[in-house]
Amino acid sequence: MSEAGVAAGRINIHHHFLPSGYMKAIEDKLPPGRGRQRAAHWNPVEDVAAMDAAGVALSIGSISMPGVWFGDVAAARRLARLWNEDAATVVRDHPERFGFFATIAPPDSEGSLAEIGYALDVLKADGIALMSSYDGRWLGDAAFAPVMTELNRRQCVVFVHPGPMPEEHTVPGVKAHILEAPFDTTRTVVSLLAEGVLEKCPDIRFIFAHGGGALPYLAGRLATLSHGGVMEPERMRRALDRLYFDTALVINQPVLAALLEFCPASQILFGTDAPIIPLQAETQNWCALAIDPAVRGRIERDNALALLGRAV
Repeated sequence: MSEAGVAAGRINIHHHFLPSGYMKAIEDKLPPGRGRQRAAHWNPVEDVAAMDAAGVALSIGSISMPGVWFGDVAAARRLARLWNEDAATVVRDHPERFGFFATIAPPDSEGSLAEIGYALDVLKADGIALMSSYDGRWLGDAAFAPVMTELNRRQCVVFVHPGPMPEEHTVPGVKAHILEAPFDTTRTVVSLLAEGVLEKCPDIRFIFAHGGGALPYLAGRLATLSHGGVMEPERMRRALDRLYFDTALVINQPVLAALLEFCPASQILFGTDAPIIPLQAETQNWCALAIDPAVRGRIERDNALALLGRAV
């Protein structure tokens, strides 16, 4: 690792693995564009070099859109196992530089429960990654209760990333994920609140990508206008205060200020969306922000160390 990496020691909680076997298997599901081009050339050796240049000591890999669920149980099980085993290989080859959140397909409860056991007990994943919705159902849906119960039993770290968005649900000329992804994240958090999952499963340690979407801006509106339809405001506040949020795509002064006002600094984790978003550019943006040095250190490293329970 470079001197900058040793000095900074950042932990990037939002980092995507794009292994060739999985990428080839879902080739027909990928949209055209720069993201697809970057995905086609991904490899962990170049990832490590980019991490060194950006002062990142450890990255936790996860799957990106479109995930593994396309309505076919057998295909989902095959794709999840393929991605998870490839991710575990990356970590075995670079144990001091990478960890990973294993992927599952919650609409297939039986397959997901089996994959959770395999990923955590055999592959030694750091946690489980979920999409914010599946087939138009958010994570509070009763169909996902068996999966949530098992994740709670295991006191699992669960990273939640937006899933693929229908292109018809956006402003013409604007890609659906640009506008809809943060709102899907917001909807899934509200569904977890409304269906009582955050209270029934208090030992799941949720991380929500991209600063929680619109949640920091809408939580007050939700508490004021729901009239008991979601949760009494104090109970809602206690539930939300247990959630974690990463900084990917919210590395700018106004949004980060709002996030720091919304939740304790202990609940914010450094994340960049690399390599979909260039790591060094995002880290430079992060370093340019005016943040109290003690808070910066907690977000960059200390909070993740405490959450993951591992040495770096």
